[in-house]
Amino acid sequence: MMTLEKGRPANTEVRAEREVRTYDFLDALEITYERIDHEAANTMEVCAEIDRVLGAVICKNLFLCNRQGTAFYLLMMPGDKVFKTRELSSQIGSARLSFASPEKMLEYLDILPGAVSVMGLMNDLAGHVELLVDEDVLRGEYVGCHPCVNTSSLKLRTKDVFQKFLPATGHTVRTVHLVGEE
Repeated sequence: MMTLEKGRPANTEVRAEREVRTYDFLDALEITYERIDHEAANTMEVCAEIDRVLGAVICKNLFLCNRQGTAFYLLMMPGDKVFKTRELSSQIGSARLSFASPEKMLEYLDILPGAVSVMGLMNDLAGHVELLVDEDVLRGEYVGCHPCVNTSSLKLRTKDVFQKFLPATGHTVRTVHLVGEE
């Protein structure tokens, strides 16, 4: 059974180094968060149960690139919205968006597929990745995300993510408007 805990796990020796770095980064910024540990979040059923226990919806996070593979984007959007390439491409002026490679995800965000999260931007020291956020994400009180692994999830105040975490990573937000499900 999943349990909501305050802050980092008591024993971090068995945790992935990228996960522990996430907790260290948040703690250094004095950002409070709650956490649950769970099986790998690979199905919508698992994600729905995580959202219920967490008390926040985990954003859908997509790691994208342009056709040439020269511009990279992390898109945060509500899970109930459908991603439409053309809709986003026209808003950001980038033709032919597609999913970026797992190799680039690991290189720039130090994250493996299935664990994509805004937390990965703390690893993008050179600023290779631009953050795109659907406006509906900014309206919520909380953001749910993975701490760079998909076997734990965090609940953070939206304002802490966008007013404390992102400035500390050197990233800014580009707000986009995505249409909901049809």
